Amino acid sequence: MKLTRRQTLMAGAALPLASVPTMVAADGHAATSLPTHRDFTLGDFKVTTLLVGSRSVPEPHKIFGLNVDDKTFEDVSTANFLPTDAAQFFFTPTVVNTGSEVILFDTGLNAEGTTKALSAAGYATSDITHVVVTHMHGDHIGGLMDGEGNETFSGAAYVTGQVEFDAWAKAENDGFEGKVRPLAEKFSFIGGGDDVRSGITAVESFGHTPGHLTYMLESGGKQLLLMADTANHYVWSVAYPEWEVRFDMDKAAAAATRKKLMDMAATDRFPVIGYHMPFPGLGFIETRGEGGYRYVPHSYQLI
Repeated sequence: MKLTRRQTLMAGAALPLASVPTMVAADGHAATSLPTHRDFTLGDFKVTTLLVGSRSVPEPHKIFGLNVDDKTFEDVSTANFLPTDAAQFFFTPTVVNTGSEVILFDTGLNAEGTTKALSAAGYATSDITHVVVTHMHGDHIGGLMDGEGNETFSGAAYVTGQVEFDAWAKAENDGFEGKVRPLAEKFSFIGGGDDVRSGITAVESFGHTPGHLTYMLESGGKQLLLMADTANHYVWSVAYPEWEVRFDMDKAAAAATRKKLMDMAATDRFPVIGYHMPFPGLGFIETRGEGGYRYVPHSYQLI
């Protein structure tokens, strides 16, 4: 798949931006402040989701459900108590503390927001031993460098998918060139089925981007899937996996990946963390009728 400069720039630029964990209303005014982090336990792992930003984005039907008509989108939204004039986006990197490593999955929109959330969760940037980039969209690589071009996690090893890196390396994308290219020699590259560390395995989940990877965590006989951007909304993507999403670069492949991973989660009943799910981003998946699913938010299962 060849990515044109226009396609990659549009994919990155289209993502809504926010830098602090404050809910911003559609009219631009700050609304309710949100927590910065939440801790969970998975066997011997401590898993922490970081809220590095949240923003209201208008006209969600121009983002989700591109292949359904206005009435269908409105009916589904109304049935799920969702407004049709705005969508709330959440940006949620995840820290996995294995006891011997502290691994950060994705770096948020910018260094400032991510380091603030890390600090609130009790971590300094120097504590991070590994940074894993699930894919190269701007809201996942933005925190690799600060505004002055300084490396945020200078003591960490960097890991990403080989397919993903190779695709963006050819794309002439400004975000990649500014945030990832300067660190290229520090990256190691993996594919589906490879381990970042024991109990953390990459899962090939292409479609949202050419080499998008998700990660299965396993500890103490328990599993949890970091599904990154496989599904960007708990209704408009999870419940209706065939609905096209503007940010998905290969929409057919992204829909197939959603169905595959949602089937796995529903069948095996393991929790998932989604980068854009309502904070704290953790929930469960169950089947809903024929071909659809329902997102069940975490309450106290992994305390």
